[in-house]
Amino acid sequence: MSSDTHGTRAAEALAQLELLAKPNEAKLLRYPPSDRRLLPQTAGGRAKPPEVAAPATSMELHRARMRSKLLSAGPDALADHELLEMALFLALPRRDTKPIAYRLLARFGSFANAIAAPAGEIASVEGMGEASAAALKIVQAAAQRLARAEVIGRPVLSNWDALMDYLNAVMARERVEQFRVLFLDNRNRLIADEAQARGTVNHTPVYPREVVRRALELQSAAIILSHNHPSGDPAPSRDDILMTQQIVEAAKTLSITVHDHVIVGNGCWLSFRKEGLL
Repeated sequence: MSSDTHGTRAAEALAQLELLAKPNEAKLLRYPPSDRRLLPQTAGGRAKPPEVAAPATSMELHRARMRSKLLSAGPDALADHELLEMALFLALPRRDTKPIAYRLLARFGSFANAIAAPAGEIASVEGMGEASAAALKIVQAAAQRLARAEVIGRPVLSNWDALMDYLNAVMARERVEQFRVLFLDNRNRLIADEAQARGTVNHTPVYPREVVRRALELQSAAIILSHNHPSGDPAPSRDDILMTQQIVEAAKTLSITVHDHVIVGNGCWLSFRKEGLL
């Protein structure tokens, strides 16, 4: 999955958050002379004039235009810095978030990389803090939930593109290796997805007996293995191939099928089955 796809999913999640968080904007009610009887009355029977809202500031007008652009034209109409600006609206309601958004892009390179960065690194950017870092991590979590909703409870072998989108969203930008197992029922529907281990930048300890034990606990008939390569290159190492063979052999004794092992790089992936390694 490309970074554009990841960014679009995150933007869709942000749009939903913005709808929930959008403040009620003051409206100036205009009453023609014929409708003045509808206005509140004073003690003397005279109509009170409507309260006039304070003029909107340039920042408020800018934010209103941004919301309108997102809701009318969709997330693809927004640039990376605009998406970051809007995410920060939630945590910094009285701050100009545009310069902060540009600093985030200078540090991390893209919207997708910014929301996927460790919270401590996000918070260290000038103008950021714990609350604003949390706002970006909420957007990332929402994007991952949306991607997961496309595959959970569904036959994954016939929904492969959605599965790859999900794995990319969860692992492609991880700084260390993460080994995940997708557990399937006898109809190849995804019943659970669990991170079994986290390692270093180029190694994750995996124990075949633990993978099989967990499959038995979940009454899983089949599994798909997956891990990421923080280097961005999904080519399997010799250890990756050996570990996969060990899990296949351990699972076979208990009639559990290993459908595939997918290695996720940065915006790309490799399937053991497609490469003839399984």
